[in-house]
Amino acid sequence: MNKIILMGRLTRDPEVRYSQSANPMPIARYSIAVDKKIKRDDGITADYFNLVAFDRHATFAEKYLRKGTKIAVSGRVQTGRYEKDGVNIPFFEVVVEEQEFAESKSASQFVGEDIGAGTGQSYVDENGFMQVPDDMEELPFN
Repeated sequence: MNKIILMGRLTRDPEVRYSQSANPMPIARYSIAVDKKIKRDDGITADYFNLVAFDRHATFAEKYLRKGTKIAVSGRVQTGRYEKDGVNIPFFEVVVEEQEFAESKSASQFVGEDIGAGTGQSYVDENGFMQVPDDMEELPFN
């Protein structure tokens, strides 16, 4: 079985090209950074995965995905080699079979921002989760 499930943030906007066939098919290439659970001594905090999406998944990526967007992706791993300047170079990429947003649009706007700007408090942690302030007496739900 060849199945991989990832959740991370796009490191760049998707690049979309079209196949050279009678019915051109969109092909999107983009990459995501997936946070590591354990911080390494060398300072690396994420793994990076190259993604390739075809047809409707590519159209979705082109229309809705941007750098910084958090998505959940499932697909299959594809490996291979290509030749450049007489040297065989191996590659590893994930072929997207399913993808969806992993957070709301409004939540993605707060990533990296200090919601408590000017108050000395930050309500968003390093994982992008909003922290409920201690002085909040009521929550907006029961």
